[in-house]
Amino acid sequence: MSFEFLHPISEDILAEVEGLHKSTLGKQLSFHTVNEFPDLSKTKIAIIGVVESRRSVRENDVPFNFNHIRKEFYKLYAGNWNEPIADLGDIYAGDSVDDTYFLLKQVTEDLLNRSIIPIILGGSQDLAYAQYRAYDDYGQMVNLVNVDAQFDLGDTEQDLCNKSYVGKMVVNEPYNLFNYANIGYQTYFNAQEEINLIDKLFFEAYRLGEISSDITLAEPVMRDANFVTLDVTSVAMTNVNPSMPNGFNGKEICALSRYAGISDKVSSLGIYEIQDLDLTKNSAMLVSQILWYFIEGVNFRKKEYNNSFLKEFTKFTVPLENEHLVFYRSELSGRWWVEIPNSKKINNKLNKQSLLSCSHQDYLDACNQVIPERWFKAYRKNEI
Repeated sequence: MSFEFLHPISEDILAEVEGLHKSTLGKQLSFHTVNEFPDLSKTKIAIIGVVESRRSVRENDVPFNFNHIRKEFYKLYAGNWNEPIADLGDIYAGDSVDDTYFLLKQVTEDLLNRSIIPIILGGSQDLAYAQYRAYDDYGQMVNLVNVDAQFDLGDTEQDLCNKSYVGKMVVNEPYNLFNYANIGYQTYFNAQEEINLIDKLFFEAYRLGEISSDITLAEPVMRDANFVTLDVTSVAMTNVNPSMPNGFNGKEICALSRYAGISDKVSSLGIYEIQDLDLTKNSAMLVSQILWYFIEGVNFRKKEYNNSFLKEFTKFTVPLENEHLVFYRSELSGRWWVEIPNSKKINNKLNKQSLLSCSHQDYLDACNQVIPERWFKAYRKNEI
């Protein structure tokens, strides 16, 4: 079993849990201890730490762990939740970085096969590549949403690092990445060649100012994600991340995390670049609240996207000049989807993904003969 490589929660942390209020998360989670491993048959969400940052371009030799985050997370009070949570402990850095990738891939894949949602607390964001590789046997192509100030496409001719992992997802076999969506990029941190490449590949990119002006723009994007990664350095808080003067504030990053959690499709979350945080109580509290909001979202999923969902939806057909778009509105949540025509291509692994999440505004735009940009990009990718 892959779980034998997980190291248990520190005894010092567990000792602090003993003094917490009975309604806190620390009293409701299952823990991997030196004497006991959580019952995974009774687990829906599993937290894993990965102590690895050797392929960060900003690598330093300062040791780090996730105990400060766990302390703050355990102190939080649980919401009106039903989904059982377990903290499985940490994967320590292997003899090589590839060893760490292998362990993370195996653990994540094992949890996914058990219908358990992994929440990965990681060092450098190249670990997202191992998270992605856990979907190699998923049976269809997957969508990644990355909350980050940079695209991280990098130079695919060079070794994998935390600034090139997305590029490696694109060029390395097996080719499983259907869509990459970046939320919160800042133009001056990205080469124009990368910005052009995002457009050429029909990927999605939303500027920081665009999302900050209307955070709800991110909801349909998150709703289509299979896995989400979050670079904590995309948050601008002087006492948390002094090197990032612009970025999301605490309220915005927690809203994005909740959107990810409430998506019926998101099956794993990675929170990375934690090794670069100023290890203060404030930064630990921020990450713990990001966790809290994701779990809150999972507990309030509508479970709309399934084989019988069309029975619960109202259909709207919008004629355009050379096309007609078919929209669906959920009577349960009021959320919207638009149909993607089946590709004429054979075996493109997209057969199960015939609907694209959208907004009410997309429907109104289509009624005014404006084709939604997300629909156009998905349609073009489907035809390639």
